[in-house]
Amino acid sequence: MTLKKKEHLLNIIITVFACIAAIMFLMPTVLTLANSFMTSSEISANYGAMLENMTDDKKTFISENVNLKFLPDKVTFDQYKNVLLKNPDYLLKFWNSVILTVPITLFQMLLAILTSYGFSRYPNKFKSIVFFAYIILMIMPYQVTIVPNYLVLDKLGMIDTADPEKSWAIALKIQELLSATTRSRLAIILPAIFSPFSIFLLTKVMRRIPVSYVEAAKLDGASELQILTKIYTPLCKGAIVSITMLVFIDYWNMVEQPLVLMKDSYLHPLSVFLSQISTGDIGLAFAVGVVYMVPTILMFLYGEDHLIEGITYSGGIKG
Repeated sequence: MTLKKKEHLLNIIITVFACIAAIMFLMPTVLTLANSFMTSSEISANYGAMLENMTDDKKTFISENVNLKFLPDKVTFDQYKNVLLKNPDYLLKFWNSVILTVPITLFQMLLAILTSYGFSRYPNKFKSIVFFAYIILMIMPYQVTIVPNYLVLDKLGMIDTADPEKSWAIALKIQELLSATTRSRLAIILPAIFSPFSIFLLTKVMRRIPVSYVEAAKLDGASELQILTKIYTPLCKGAIVSITMLVFIDYWNMVEQPLVLMKDSYLHPLSVFLSQISTGDIGLAFAVGVVYMVPTILMFLYGEDHLIEGITYSGGIKG
């Protein structure tokens, strides 16, 4: 077998493997979309054995086959009518997700751009120590950092059950200025804004920008703000969009933060509802899941080119 034939055969094998992997990854999404248009009776007929096993205290082997159908026998929009029109709780939780995720994403990226610029422009020993601390915080699981976050937020009076007598003096002022709802949301938004993940990635990208670009801008009389906005930000556009998408998806799917820091279930995002879905509402869960996927899919379609560019390039310089 010649070398060209071997390469051709290898390409075929890789292509087949990639197609199988893509089908496996897309199958849950396709099933969710298909099941969202099925009637409750059809869903029960397809997944009845599995649902009964989920409610059993002693989990047993499912002897009956679960019927995975990609096309409904009868298309119905009843579940979407219930989610979008009849029951406002689902839309309320959807907007709770938007209210929490959008500010976190915007302010975290703004802070990441400014902080990464500082780390990359004037490196010194002190900044190296601080950046190393960022790395340590980034590799820690959220379950570890949530305890000190909770204690600090409790002292600031931002937890629903916070005791005013045990809070700091500034907490009383915060409670006077902000409503209980705003304080509860800030308890999630503020710690997330200072997440080290985006700062770490963006700093690595900015450090690859050639110094000659900055020196040329300095000779032309550019200020630090102009260097940031006219050189660093455009060259890092692909990376910024990529990191923004990752941050948005991460916090769009958050569950632990609202459960721990928000005692009022009225303020919980839609991700918490999906994590607590019961077998009796499995039909609605499919419709809610489709609605829940729409923002992330739209964001991916909008930033797909930038995402590929951010992976392929670093600061405008091919990696």
